Amino acid sequence: MPFFKISDMEVTRPELGRAEMRTVAGELMKVGHVTYQAGDGPPPHFHPNEEQFLYMLEGRMRMQVGDETRTVGPGDLVHIPRNAVHGIHITEGPAKFFTCKSPAGDGDLNQDYNKAPEAENLRARLEANATGD
Repeated sequence: MPFFKISDMEVTRPELGRAEMRTVAGELMKVGHVTYQAGDGPPPHFHPNEEQFLYMLEGRMRMQVGDETRTVGPGDLVHIPRNAVHGIHITEGPAKFFTCKSPAGDGDLNQDYNKAPEAENLRARLEANATGD
């Protein structure tokens, strides 16, 4: 099926960060519409086998990718290379974004999730600097 309507897609709620996800996989990539509430977000993590793009649709979040941290909002596009530790803290919610990962794997957006070794420290820094840039 080549056409999808986000509002008609099944909602899944993975255990990581209480997100609401609507996803679909193709042959080489998987995509999703993801929603997080204010103050939420998954623990900082990395994907050794997946490259990711994230396009902000609504809300704002403090985001770290590798050594760089920024506040992102509607219209911002973020590239997350394989193995880059990244994390988010929603500062204005709900935060909604469209994400694309490659390869598709089994279609689960959290398939290649690996918690970062310093996840709790990284999360604390994101929360403490929620308004900075």
